[in-house]
Amino acid sequence: MRGGWLLTPGVVPYDVAYEAMHELAERRARDEIPDTLILLEHPPVYTAGRRTDPMHLLTVEQDAERLGADFRRVDRGGSVTFHGPGQLVGYPILHLGSRPDVIRYLRRLEEVIIRSAGSFGVGCGRNEVNTGVWTGRSKVCAIGVRTSRSVTLHGFALNCETDLSWYEAIVPCGLQGYGVTSLSEQSDVRITVEDALPVVRDAFATVFEVALSPAPPEVAELLAAPVRA
Repeated sequence: MRGGWLLTPGVVPYDVAYEAMHELAERRARDEIPDTLILLEHPPVYTAGRRTDPMHLLTVEQDAERLGADFRRVDRGGSVTFHGPGQLVGYPILHLGSRPDVIRYLRRLEEVIIRSAGSFGVGCGRNEVNTGVWTGRSKVCAIGVRTSRSVTLHGFALNCETDLSWYEAIVPCGLQGYGVTSLSEQSDVRITVEDALPVVRDAFATVFEVALSPAPPEVAELLAAPVRA
């Protein structure tokens, strides 16, 4: 099992995390740092990936500020989604080798969340057509990634106790006819980000065979602009 770094900075503005993620990916591509996992929470923000159809946005690009959220167009795959309080967001910065298998990487991310949800008694699985982790026709965890120089960027967003009304302003992940849910909604017991984080961390370490230890302080500083939820 190889060594890696873990960053758990709490609640961090999306723009700060976005910049830090890209800087760490550049360092990983140069082999200056080991594989790294960031687990955090964001203030409310809608992010639109490269496959976003304007119809998926409804009116959120114009209404985000009124709703109390930011809106950002980003360089990951997939369509539009929401990040915010009650949601555990993971940004793995992993080198996939000289012949990166992105599909295998996505399936392993799904496995991390399926195992984690199972630890709380929530049965989840895959959708045959759509990436992510599901309970029936409702998505509990969105996944959207990008690779650059064989290094991964972006990642997953697990709804723990997210206010699902935020999703009413968009077509989540561009999927008409599907819903969103959370671990708390599926279990009828409150499951917080703080509850889920160590479970997801351990599942990630097992699935990706990496022993995670805290990143050095100078690396943690890249995300040292937390705000209150």
